[in-house]
Amino acid sequence: MKDVLKKIKSIISLILGVCFFAFALAMSLLLLNYNKYGLTQFGDTTLIIINGNLTSEKFSRGDLVLVEERNLDRLNVGDDAFAYRVDGQGRVSIELGRVGKIYKEENAVSFENGSTFDAEFLAGVPYKTYVNVGKFLSVVESKWGFLFIVLVPCFLIFIYEVYALIIEIKYGAEEEE
Repeated sequence: MKDVLKKIKSIISLILGVCFFAFALAMSLLLLNYNKYGLTQFGDTTLIIINGNLTSEKFSRGDLVLVEERNLDRLNVGDDAFAYRVDGQGRVSIELGRVGKIYKEENAVSFENGSTFDAEFLAGVPYKTYVNVGKFLSVVESKWGFLFIVLVPCFLIFIYEVYALIIEIKYGAEEEE
C-alpha cells in the first residue's frame, strides 16, 4: 500500500511540475516577445489587452484581442484598427478607431475621429477576441504577477531540491525493502 501511495504521489508531482514549467515557459515567451511599444508580438500578430480606455461596442474591459499587422494596401476604409500613440515622454498608449481615409502617398491613415497615424504606428486590425483572457494575462505579464506566480515558486522548488539533496547526502538514500 505504501508503494502505491508513493507512486501516486510521484505521478501527481510530475504532472503538476510539467504543467507549472510549461506555464512558466509560455509566460516567459510572451514577455520575451515584446515589441518596441511594449506589447507581445509574434510575427504579424500583436496581443492587445483591452483596458478601460479602449472599450467599445465590440470590445470590453479585460478582453484579449489578436491584431493582425497590415500594410496600407491591405487596409480598407471602415476597418477597425489599433494604433500606437507615443507621447513626448515616450509613454505608449493604444488607440482604437475606424479607418476614415488612407493616404498612400504620405504613408498614413486617418481615423474617423480625426486622429492621423503614420503607417509605422499602426498596430493592425483585430481578427480574434478572447473574452476576459486579458485580465489574467495582464496580471501574469505584470512585474509583480510574474514574480509571485513564476519566479517565487521556481525559487522554492530549487530550495526544496537542494534541501533534499543535502538530506540524501547526509543520511544516505532510503534502502528498498
